[in-house]
Amino acid sequence: MIREFLFYLREYFFPSGCGACGEDLYRPQDAHLGLCGPCVDFISAALKTDTRCGYCGKPLISEKEICLQCRENNSIKMNRYNDLFVKIRVLFPYTRKFKTVLGAYKFGACLGVGNFLARCLTRALGELAGDEAGEEMGLGTGEEAAWVPVPPRPGKIKKLGWDQIEYLAGLLGKESRHCPDRHGHNTLPVCRCLKRLPSRSQKELNRRQREINLKGRIICIKKPPKTAVLFDDVFTTGATLNACAKALLEGGSERVYGVCLFYD
Repeated sequence: MIREFLFYLREYFFPSGCGACGEDLYRPQDAHLGLCGPCVDFISAALKTDTRCGYCGKPLISEKEICLQCRENNSIKMNRYNDLFVKIRVLFPYTRKFKTVLGAYKFGACLGVGNFLARCLTRALGELAGDEAGEEMGLGTGEEAAWVPVPPRPGKIKKLGWDQIEYLAGLLGKESRHCPDRHGHNTLPVCRCLKRLPSRSQKELNRRQREINLKGRIICIKKPPKTAVLFDDVFTTGATLNACAKALLEGGSERVYGVCLFYD
């Protein structure tokens, strides 16, 4: 309640509006999430579908249980997403209103939207922990499991003043400290164990170039959790997540899951 009121005061004196449609935010709960009620309902509805791929989380169109890409990647044969990840979950398409929401958060520093996105991450974790593989792999109890944020490029925080993934990590860490028992597996601690060495930006590179660009450029700087849940904002080719997962496994993690808010 106090956090909602503080965000409401900020919105009252420095209005930014809904991160999705721009409408004024009149209620404290809306200001806290950076989104108006109708937009929260619209975006949340995209999470409620039960027709998602069991390995990557993308919505299924005509397929059953497993998407075509995961079938082609032999995920069924391996019974995992790939040789690095047990499973991943991608949540929203990086299009239209969803893209606007990420833009408001990432480039407009709409911190209220960060509160909403952090909730989406914990919901995705709950889905991973609730399936049979998650329970068997240690996500159900959270023992020796932790969130691991994808590290920023060197100098990013100094240049821009903040990092959108680190801000989410801070929110997830607060939830873990303040509500350790209320949500069970949804309150994993945060382990900042990865570091990215200097490299080019991934934005304008193709799939092969992205893989080469990050090869050996992400390292573990301390002992990683036994079960790591990597998270990032956008999944494009998977090169960044794969490089991070490889570093975690080489550093001592036994299992790696991935959660991305948006997929391109």
